[in-house]
Amino acid sequence: MASVACLAIAATACSNDSDTPAAEKAPSASTAPKPTPALSTAQAQDVITHYSKINNRANATRDRSLLDTIEDGPLYAMSVSEYTETEGLPKADRKPYKPWSYDTASAKLYIPRFTPGQDRWFAAALSGQKDTAPSRLTVFAERPEHKRWEMVSVVDLEGKKLPNVALDRDGYATAVAANGNKQLAAGADLLRTAVLDNFATGGANTGTKVFTPTKASKQQIEVHDKTGTRYGDKGTTVFAGAANRYKNAYALKTTDDGALILFAHTHTQTDAVAHSGLQINPGKDDRAWLHGVPRSSIQYTFVCSDAATVPAKGDPSQLIGYMCARTDASGPPVTSGPSTRA
Repeated sequence: MASVACLAIAATACSNDSDTPAAEKAPSASTAPKPTPALSTAQAQDVITHYSKINNRANATRDRSLLDTIEDGPLYAMSVSEYTETEGLPKADRKPYKPWSYDTASAKLYIPRFTPGQDRWFAAALSGQKDTAPSRLTVFAERPEHKRWEMVSVVDLEGKKLPNVALDRDGYATAVAANGNKQLAAGADLLRTAVLDNFATGGANTGTKVFTPTKASKQQIEVHDKTGTRYGDKGTTVFAGAANRYKNAYALKTTDDGALILFAHTHTQTDAVAHSGLQINPGKDDRAWLHGVPRSSIQYTFVCSDAATVPAKGDPSQLIGYMCARTDASGPPVTSGPSTRA
């Protein structure tokens, strides 16, 4: 699986020479650089095919260096965490790896146009099976320093139909600002705050105000509601936002003048016993980080990718999909003496 890059137009230097006519200081409409597609449809399909091929090779042996050539940002962090989790299991418990690939024939490509100096990327709705509707939204970003494209985001659509991305007469999409865009009801930062609130409070503060109910948002609230009460009077579970390395976001204009925005967030889940004499026994999937040692509290860190559709007016946005992976777990071992499992 795989940072997302915000659009930034390179500044054009202007002459300060007082002898230079004002008309010559700024490029005319005819000489200003024109936006061009990030790449062609055929090239995008080749990128997707290459990703599937190399992803299979990397996953088969959990080759992090090879994976790093096709993934970046939150997706790479999520994939590496899966490698780590697998390596913490006894070999007998590790499931055999099954090769797979994305079907380029059914792919829905959303390729924006960019001017020189802008970071180039494209989005794709993909399916892992032939002749089936796309079930995932992905983002690929160019890494010019390495002369390659890498997948940086992937979310499951959670049963939602694909958003109606606006396409020009040549079939290309339009990238828009994900933050600070006055034409949109919400930006990526507010969407991220709302997602974190879904986990932290069940959406009581901003989550249910920013998002209209969808399967994806309901699932996040359900995680808060069910996980937060699973220990009963023997322990507690608290969710909170965490330092997020992946602050960039991607946005595409939709046919209703809104936007499809893909972003990332990081949150923690802290489980703790209610009193001394109790302990939390880590599960097998925690073994890579906690080594099977009973703890009095455990803090898990999750890195997640999210996708939402945002209207042009003040109506609520819709969370259409998300995907999370546990990337760390830590906590103090219980003190010596008899303990009861929480």
